[in-house]
Amino acid sequence: MENTSNSKNGSAAWVEQLIHEYWTTSPQNSLANDSGEKAWDEPLIGFARASHPLFQQLATDLAPFYWTPEQAYALAFPGDPVSAEELCIISWVLPQTAATRADQREVTDVPAERWARSRDFGERFNCALRLHMAATLTSAGYPAVAPERLAEFGMQRSEQFGLASNWSERHTAHIAGLGTFGLSDGLITKRGKAVRFGSVVARIDLAATPHAYDNRQAWCLWHAKGICKVCARRCPADAITEAGHDKDKCFDYIRQVTAPYAQSTFGTEATPCGLCQVRIPCEERIPL
Repeated sequence: MENTSNSKNGSAAWVEQLIHEYWTTSPQNSLANDSGEKAWDEPLIGFARASHPLFQQLATDLAPFYWTPEQAYALAFPGDPVSAEELCIISWVLPQTAATRADQREVTDVPAERWARSRDFGERFNCALRLHMAATLTSAGYPAVAPERLAEFGMQRSEQFGLASNWSERHTAHIAGLGTFGLSDGLITKRGKAVRFGSVVARIDLAATPHAYDNRQAWCLWHAKGICKVCARRCPADAITEAGHDKDKCFDYIRQVTAPYAQSTFGTEATPCGLCQVRIPCEERIPL
């Protein structure tokens, strides 16, 4: 384990230091190109208690397949029953770099190479960070699991919300005080919407991060003031309207256009698009 002597074991500062040190030192935090640049800028970190009512609301809205934190924990530790009051969720934001955002601003129909690489190699780092945090916390006496890395993780179609996974990193980050939703369904954070998210559920006692917002869409110009809709104009699939985000249109465009393009052009294997996340007022900041 890296040196964490400056922070008390089990404290929020210790957890934050673990994430920052891995972001700093891991060779996987890379776009895997000739520049040697990192895939992500410095992370933002937030905490939520598993007893927060929004976790149960999500599970109710997406029943029967969406996990509460205690259900995800039970899949990894079936012999260690816990209540929601005993669990904390550690959530992080990985912001795109200035260089990646600059390249992505210049394209209109398919992703730029840096963006495609961040979606592939950068997300590989994010997956490694999830597993690293779960393993490090567990070995330190705080059993932890990364729900997105569980074998049972996947997507299903809900009657009310369409395609949905059984653990949402964006909704988890929202509950952890890290941001609010925009018209496109992307989460607007203090570093904007051009970001990726990760989380772990742990049996650890950490205070929840206070929310700097009072509703789930507070930082979106459209929802707050009825202006903007730039993300809708940036979407080549016409999947964003005043009614919100059409997941099926978005999904089809990615699978049929952007993912095959990125694979044939850049040799990446993931499913990039992200055109609605740049050249918009909330690209790298809260626009209000």
